[in-house]
Amino acid sequence: MSSDIPNLPPIETLRPASVSPPSWRRPSAIIAALALALLGWQWVETRSRLADLQEELARRLSDGDSVAKESRTLAKQAQESLQDLQGKVGALEARLAESQGQQVALEAMYQEFSRSRDDRVLAEVEQAVVIAVQQLQLAGNVQAALFALQTADARLGSVERPQWLPLRKAIAGDLDTLKALPQVDSAGIALKLETLIGRLDSLPLAFEAKPRAAAHAAEQAEPSWAKRLLLEFWNEFSQLVRVERMDRPDPALLAPSNAVFLRENLKLRIMNARLALLSRDGNTFREDVRICADWLERYFDVHNAAVAAALADLVEIQKTPVGIDLPNLQATQTALRSLQALPSRRADGAVAPASGAPTAPAPAAVRHAAPATKN
Repeated sequence: MSSDIPNLPPIETLRPASVSPPSWRRPSAIIAALALALLGWQWVETRSRLADLQEELARRLSDGDSVAKESRTLAKQAQESLQDLQGKVGALEARLAESQGQQVALEAMYQEFSRSRDDRVLAEVEQAVVIAVQQLQLAGNVQAALFALQTADARLGSVERPQWLPLRKAIAGDLDTLKALPQVDSAGIALKLETLIGRLDSLPLAFEAKPRAAAHAAEQAEPSWAKRLLLEFWNEFSQLVRVERMDRPDPALLAPSNAVFLRENLKLRIMNARLALLSRDGNTFREDVRICADWLERYFDVHNAAVAAALADLVEIQKTPVGIDLPNLQATQTALRSLQALPSRRADGAVAPASGAPTAPAPAAVRHAAPATKN
């Protein structure tokens, strides 16, 4: 049997020979693979972070743009609000200025209403005296000055004050002086002169009287032969003797073409007389009226009713006292100034407070005046 079994090597010789491990199991390969894996993971992680950073940056940029837009919108709104506020401030300033003006006006009204009764009476008397002086100096109207002084005296008499007696005495003296003056109706005289100017064109001249008489005689009934013979004899006899005045020209010798100049010159004289009346120039007024009356009597038909009436008006106007010296009411003005120079007193006799001193009843007066204004 032993020859049938092959010869086997010993057991030690049957062990497999030692072989080198594969390359991927080497530590260096494992370390290299781990390093590569770590680098891959690091690269992936880095890319992920970069992507996140890019997204975050894009988000923040978008947020920044929206914030910028919102800030621009807010700035625009703030600018509009500032303009509105400036307009409101301007309106408030205007209202403040208006309220200040109203306050000043209210204070002025209060000061006016707070004046005493005596001050108001003296102010009215002063105004009446000023009107009287103006009427005398500017217009020469004695009647208006009398009325103004009488009004002032009546106003003083409505409030009995012993300290006003000198003023009333001065007013009474000036009233007596004005009443003693001759009354001159300047308006009436000026109206008469104006009417006379309008009537001059219709007044007949002296050389126009004879043709009018002849025409009037022709209109009469035809006289008998005896009367006609007597008239012819009288006409022939009257031509034998002729009486004329040598110191003045004959009105009958006035040429008809000169009648226009005569009437116009007469109108100018009457207008000069009217101006002298208004300016209270007595000498010029009387001289112009005298010349007008002389021309009417010399060149116009004095037998005519209209000419006679105009001549009578001129003679009456010539007697008017124009240019008299009018008083200046100095006594009344002096007494009024003296009375106004005294300290202001109230109606109850107490001295009025100074203008700069505070007045306690002012708010009450304003409060009482407010409801009346609303009503």
